[in-house]
Amino acid sequence: MKRLNPSQMWEATLGSLELQVSRPSYATWLKDTVGLSFNDNRMVVGAPSPFVAQWLERRMSSLIEAALSQVAGLPTTVQFQVMTQMTSHTSPREEPQALAAQLPQSSNGHSSQNGGQNGTRAFRLNPKYTLDSFVVGQSNQLAYAAAVAVSSRSGTAYNPLFLYGGVGLGKTHLLHGIGHASASRGLNYLYVSSEQFTNEFITSIQMKRTGEFREKYRSVDVLLMDDIQFMRGKEAIQEGFFHTFNDLHNSNRQIVIACDRPSSALVPLEDRLRSRFQWGLSADIQLPDLETRKAILEVKAAAMGVGVPDEVLDLISENFLSSIRDLEGALNRVCAYSDLTAQTLDLDLAYLSLGDLLTMKQKQVPPPETVISQVCSFYGVENQALVSKRRDKKVTSARQVAIYLLRECTQMSLKDIGSVVGNRDHTTVRHAWAKIFKEKITDKSLKAQLESISARIEEQTPS
Repeated sequence: MKRLNPSQMWEATLGSLELQVSRPSYATWLKDTVGLSFNDNRMVVGAPSPFVAQWLERRMSSLIEAALSQVAGLPTTVQFQVMTQMTSHTSPREEPQALAAQLPQSSNGHSSQNGGQNGTRAFRLNPKYTLDSFVVGQSNQLAYAAAVAVSSRSGTAYNPLFLYGGVGLGKTHLLHGIGHASASRGLNYLYVSSEQFTNEFITSIQMKRTGEFREKYRSVDVLLMDDIQFMRGKEAIQEGFFHTFNDLHNSNRQIVIACDRPSSALVPLEDRLRSRFQWGLSADIQLPDLETRKAILEVKAAAMGVGVPDEVLDLISENFLSSIRDLEGALNRVCAYSDLTAQTLDLDLAYLSLGDLLTMKQKQVPPPETVISQVCSFYGVENQALVSKRRDKKVTSARQVAIYLLRECTQMSLKDIGSVVGNRDHTTVRHAWAKIFKEKITDKSLKAQLESISARIEEQTPS
């Protein structure tokens, strides 16, 4: 078996750690680290700042060493070193096929002693991600209600349940919550990402263990598949998942899938798979509004046992809009800074600890009027025509592009976008966004148009 170099060893370790810590913690403390060297059973890991290195040393070294030891196959220690030029040392993550071919089976959490028949011990659920701890708002009501329904009526309520939304909005939380609820009912569940499914599928073929693979995936009561979008373009993997899906569905076993886009925008993906994703219920998760963002922070702070002043919660919720992951990462950073420096957690400390992140957030979000005017200017369409009921091809195309860019360039919800483009229903808005998202993947001309208009919008938006 090919020996892994330090960078590959650390990438494999990160893959294991990503399953064991929350996504905000992973993004805040681990994502930008890199394996530098491995000698005498010691891994030297580069960190982007002294603050991150100190946090990892004090709070996560034991967990990291355990994961490293599993990958290395022998007891391993870790040392953190501050890096000044991270990008020069960082190598891109290897393709799943290459990684599956190089890693020992246990490094992906697939050893027989760690994973039972249904894999529930191999892919442990985050104990914090329960349905009870999920903060419900207007942006995620349908998705939450559907998750509760399939948890109590597995295989009979909505099968499959297809959850979709942007990065860090709570899809994985709901998957884990369904897993916890299923376990409490005595059901066998399996939570897995499409990348892990891919790795196991390839390994099962290489090791001539396809029978074990089928038994593992087709004997569960509930299959929870995360990040299905990474299966696009992998025909053999899609074939394997297609048969797994059919076997489970025909046996009335529950399937829950999470994706970063609607199933209609999953191109290239086999039509027969996309059609099956639409058999049950599709529920989208949108960006949370200000009230929901603050409620999420209050729940997270309470779970951490930290008293966070109201004005600090306001600062974070007003400045971190793009995902729940960003919210949690900012809260973790403030609390960690207070803990490590032994300073009182107040507004001044929050500004100090979030300084560079707040600077990045200062880039202004363009007002919807700017987006609409630039789209109309580009296509030679009157603003009034775009928001009217006209349906001729030129106006309709411009309107769909405006909807797509409003969704991509601003923090507006589908409902709010519908209001500014002529009081259109949010389902119409979703359809227009999905249409442009799908077409730009294969239409180079459309992609160039979107980039040109986006540049114009940026120029017209004060920094």
